[in-house]
Amino acid sequence: MVNPFEYMALRTLRLFRRLHLTRLVWLGTSEKNFKDLFKGFEKVAAVKAIFGDKTDEVLQNLKVEVTWFGYMGVDDSDGHMLVNGRYLNDGDKTDIYLDVVHELCHVKQWMEGKELFNPEYDYVDRPTEIEAYRYTVQEAKRIGLSQERILQYLKTEWMNQEDLNQLVKNIDLKLEKENGVSPPNRRTKVNV
Repeated sequence: MVNPFEYMALRTLRLFRRLHLTRLVWLGTSEKNFKDLFKGFEKVAAVKAIFGDKTDEVLQNLKVEVTWFGYMGVDDSDGHMLVNGRYLNDGDKTDIYLDVVHELCHVKQWMEGKELFNPEYDYVDRPTEIEAYRYTVQEAKRIGLSQERILQYLKTEWMNQEDLNQLVKNIDLKLEKENGVSPPNRRTKVNV
């Protein structure tokens, strides 16, 4: 399930943008170019596999809004990325790397005209999330993360164990029996 506070904050931010109120009300966000914020990602094989020959062009034109809420996401009004500045500075670097790959999958989905936040589905059942998580888990395996660490990455604070189990099933992640301990939340709550 999506964190209701973050969902409402994102929707409010989008409403302010649509009504052109962002110039009147400072929302504490700044805009950066993806390649300025995430150096070298145009050379990452996993990213090149998402965008193919257009990788450099897409990343050069991709805007990133640095916010004070959430972790990372894609604004479905224009396909730009949203990144929490505190998470970017203080978060686990492996999680940040995988989140960037995950969100770039959503950027590609947005470019293809897919509905990113289809309300007919719960978060873990949403086709766009399943596709992005499958790809991200494939990259996590490629960089050598253990099964336990991948589960730790997948488990977020807005997901209970049942949601995690459903996501694992949806992305066809084959689990080997390990110590049977439920993975902890991967992210430290970011205070605003």
